[in-house]
Parts: sequence; structure tokens; C-alpha cells
Amino acid sequence: MKKIIISPWSRKLNNGNRNPKNYPYWAKVVKLLKEMEDVEIVQIGLEGEELIGADMVLFNRTYKEIKVRIKQCDVWASVDNFCQHLGSLVGKRGVAIFSKSDPNIYGYEQNINLLKNRRYLMPNQFCTWEETDYDENAFVPPSEVVNAILSLIN
Repeated sequence: MKKIIISPWSRKLNNGNRNPKNYPYWAKVVKLLKEMEDVEIVQIGLEGEELIGADMVLFNRTYKEIKVRIKQCDVWASVDNFCQHLGSLVGKRGVAIFSKSDPNIYGYEQNINLLKNRRYLMPNQFCTWEETDYDENAFVPPSEVVNAILSLIN
């Protein structure tokens, strides 16, 4: 059985709007992965975050525990959040999903950085997320995420 860690969400915005980094199709990704492979999917994050149908949910864990779990998993997947940075720190390849932020600036070469199209990128890559609108169309389809994850575990 392959272990996949998913960190599906980025921080809540101060203005209460949906974070433009948050991928809208995680539940579909999880469903497809479970249909295709013998996997255990672990969702990590913070208490109160939306559930995605994972086999296990680990909320409010210490940095040390998350670091160990990332090291031990077969692959991780996340939006542009801390998980991709931690994965790089511990040398674990994964899949990072981008929408409005530029993977050429914020991504890591060893990962599979998924960006639908550069036309969706924020004109100012260094503005706050509160200044950016959410756009569901800016994300790759679930099948592309699943294929990227499978390419790293098979």
C-alpha cells in the first residue's frame, strides 16, 4: 500500500474570501486515486478545514511530526503552501498545484509543479493574497493531479 499525504489548503485570508491557492477538486482526486491504486491517503492541516475524503486526517500536528510523516510517505501533494517547502527541506519529491502564483518563483525543480496556464498568474507576484480573486478555472483538472501523483509512486 502506498501512502500519500495531501495538504489541501492554504491559510485563511484576513478578508474572509476563499484563498486563490485552494484547489477545488481534492475530493475528486482522492476518489480517483482510491479507484486506481492501493493507497492510504492522509490529509494534514488545521482543525476546521474542509475534509477531502482521506483515510486519515491529522489536524494541528507539530512541525516535527509533519516533517517525519513527509519523510516516510511515498509522495505528497499540496497547493502552494508550506508542504512543498517542507518536502524540499527533507528531500521528498511531490506534486504542487499552482493557480495564481508562479512555480518558477515559488516552486521547486524536483517536484511536479502543476500550472494550468501562465495567463492566470497574478500580474504582481509579490502582492498579498487578499488582493487576488479566486478563480476555479485557474486550476488543472483532477486527472492531471492524479497522473502526476501516480508518476511519482509507480
